[in-house]
Amino acid sequence: MTRLVLASASPARRTVLRKAGIEPYVHVSGVDEDAVQASLGPRAEPHRVVTELARAKAAAVLPALPADVVADAVVIGCDSMLLIDGELQGKPHTADVARSRWRSMAGRSGILLTGHCVIRVRGGVAVGEASDDSATVVHFGTPSGDDLEAYLDSGEPMQVAGAFTLDGLGGWFIDRIDGDPSSVIGIGLPLVRRLLGEVGVGISELWSASPDPA
Repeated sequence: MTRLVLASASPARRTVLRKAGIEPYVHVSGVDEDAVQASLGPRAEPHRVVTELARAKAAAVLPALPADVVADAVVIGCDSMLLIDGELQGKPHTADVARSRWRSMAGRSGILLTGHCVIRVRGGVAVGEASDDSATVVHFGTPSGDDLEAYLDSGEPMQVAGAFTLDGLGGWFIDRIDGDPSSVIGIGLPLVRRLLGEVGVGISELWSASPDPA
């Protein structure tokens, strides 16, 4: 049976996959994202940045996976960043940065880019790879001062790309999106389906490899 390996610590990505019938084998890549982005140079196109970060994450976990997993698996790496005012924004990490970003983007729109890379593995060897990114327009609402401070106090925006979530507390402050909601959450199911097809894996193969619900 083909196993799906998720090279991410994101609970949101795991939840998307589980709700779609797949229990992923999770192995966090530990990739230095800043170093990867710096290696691409300051002129790298935003789409290339997120896709190369996704590729780096997927490739990094391969050597550490157990033999029984890499006997027949697909490894998926993802990376999301918000493009606004021509600048890519990742995780803010601090409340001050998140506050500044929200004050800037409230009432405006940005593009959430999510890079995806799928590596097909058989017998411990990578035999195929496909990658691409998705772009979804996010229209931000304008939270009140009190609501913004409460959101910052929750800690949620500091650990997510663009300082917002669609499926969490931040969803209250998103007016609408134009595009794929699962991609905004962190892993776009339509794009992953296409990439899996490019490396010769059908969705139903991954359903059968997932444990039965308890």
